[in-house]
Amino acid sequence: MKRMVNLLFFSAIIVMLTACGNSAVIEQQAATEPEAQGTAEESETVQTMTDTEVQEMEKESETVQSVAETEQQETEEESEISKNVTDTGQQEEDMDKKTLVVYFSCTGSTELVAEYAAEILGADIYEIVPKDPYTEEDLAYYTDCRADQEQADPNARPEISGGVENMDEYDTIILGYPIWHGQAPRIISTFLESYDFSGKTIVPFCTSHSSGIGSSASDLHALCSASTEWMDGQRFEAGVSKESVQNWISSLLPKLQEGELD
Repeated sequence: MKRMVNLLFFSAIIVMLTACGNSAVIEQQAATEPEAQGTAEESETVQTMTDTEVQEMEKESETVQSVAETEQQETEEESEISKNVTDTGQQEEDMDKKTLVVYFSCTGSTELVAEYAAEILGADIYEIVPKDPYTEEDLAYYTDCRADQEQADPNARPEISGGVENMDEYDTIILGYPIWHGQAPRIISTFLESYDFSGKTIVPFCTSHSSGIGSSASDLHALCSASTEWMDGQRFEAGVSKESVQNWISSLLPKLQEGELD
């Protein structure tokens, strides 16, 4: 009997110990699970933050690249503008306000070219105005009209109304006129003999329906001092475009700089 009681006592103790052990394991598992869950959540959070940072860095990189491209484009535009301004400034500097465009025109053809030239160069302009204006009858060629009579007389010198008061300030004179009977109107001779062009450069141009500038320029050159420099002349048809005048002006500048004069 006593032996049986002891067995029951030991069995109870074993049951109690086993129960206590299971309880401890359960508590340990319960304590471990929140920690594991927290670690997983922290890992996910870190991953989310990393992805966000990468996205932000990519956006910043794209922004920096965009700003760089914009700055480069602006620099290129500024460079192009600067180049255009420089080219224009150089052209104006070459002939600048020391250039005077002088012209005589009865029908408007020569006036158009002169105005284009003055605008392109930023130069001053002066119109030779006859004291006795020409009428249509005066220009009725081959009818013994006034123009016919003047062109037949190499000594004819029609009077000019007004004049250039500050001719000494100009280094280059662009001189335009129509062709009358193969020559410049005699009033151009009046103009050239009214001033001292010593040391100046004269660039002639003419307008006509068919006749070229011919010997008109060389004949006019003879009316000036030996030190007056002449460039090759240019003929334009009536209604010439501004682009054509621009091309002519552009071709003049290198010759003026290099002194390639006629």
